[in-house]
Amino acid sequence: MKLVYDAQVFVEQEYGGISRYICALASQMARLPGMDVKVVAPLHINRYLRDLRQDIVVGCYVPRLPRTARIMKTLGSALCRPVAALMRPDLVHETYYAEQALCGARVARVLTVYDMIEERFPESFVAGYTLTERKRAAVARADHIFCISESTRCDLLDRYPVSEDRVSVTYLGCDALSQSGLRAADLVGAAPYILYVAGRHGYKNFEGLLKAYAASDWLRSGFRIVCFGTAGFSPEERSLMSRLGVKAEQVLHVGGSDERLAALYLGAAALVYPSKYEGFGIPPLEAMSLDCPVICSNTSSIPEVVGEAGEYFDPMDPESIRVSIERVLQSSERRQQLIALGRVRCGLFTWERCAEQTAAVYRRLVA
Repeated sequence: MKLVYDAQVFVEQEYGGISRYICALASQMARLPGMDVKVVAPLHINRYLRDLRQDIVVGCYVPRLPRTARIMKTLGSALCRPVAALMRPDLVHETYYAEQALCGARVARVLTVYDMIEERFPESFVAGYTLTERKRAAVARADHIFCISESTRCDLLDRYPVSEDRVSVTYLGCDALSQSGLRAADLVGAAPYILYVAGRHGYKNFEGLLKAYAASDWLRSGFRIVCFGTAGFSPEERSLMSRLGVKAEQVLHVGGSDERLAALYLGAAALVYPSKYEGFGIPPLEAMSLDCPVICSNTSSIPEVVGEAGEYFDPMDPESIRVSIERVLQSSERRQQLIALGRVRCGLFTWERCAEQTAAVYRRLVA
């Protein structure tokens, strides 16, 4: 079977969960018998592609430059269509949501729907945001749709006119983050901290964590919050911290590589994951793989992924968040219990399993 993954996500993401998923899937798929796999990204900004076998990748890396994002996206996407046509694929896996297909129309076509956040939380997005329309077009033309959790599948079927037999669930795998010997103390100092890994806008509910932290004299006196992500704190976030009585030195931001993130997981008292909605939720599994206890929301796909290996709270209630954090951090026995459960739980989510389930659908469609 000649299988093509299109360029969409690779012209948008330098790093990111979706491009990591597609790279892991392509790598595993290339190991299966009868699979001729190509990632067609003629010009791309994605760094994960450099780690794939070079016979899989059709394209070259171009460094991200200021004010060139739109040009790179347009050019990289436009080149994908003729280059993919030369591959003569039997099946195309669209890596994101495009209004029109980047690859030829006379092939089997599948799509992964990662979440339904835009539909569930439209207020979190600026006016004129077009992703929902593009997603609707991509869903309509797909012969089959993979969802990365049962929660996402149910949301998709509830909001889109899609028959159940066109939709299946394939859980993601859990990557082992690269470690370089870097220590958390080298990044944030030696004082204890709780770790937050995510964007901080809207439904991600960083505000809920701040309110829970501010309400606890015990937490503020003994722990800091360390946030890992791409963007530093905005003036609005700084203003909120000030209103809540949280000092600037109590909340730190760190960005950068997987090696830095791994060091932070290893040094954290716990990961706190207060999101109101996730299509899957990679950070809890990453934390478990590095013996970091998980304290998380009880909504959407999160319990589906975390299982018994997490301490749960209601993300809509800062008091519930505070109580759960204190319950774990005040009990070494509970922390050790969560660590042990996490080691087992993260082992259930493998890219081998994800690829085998995905390949079964590919073969059925091509046959």
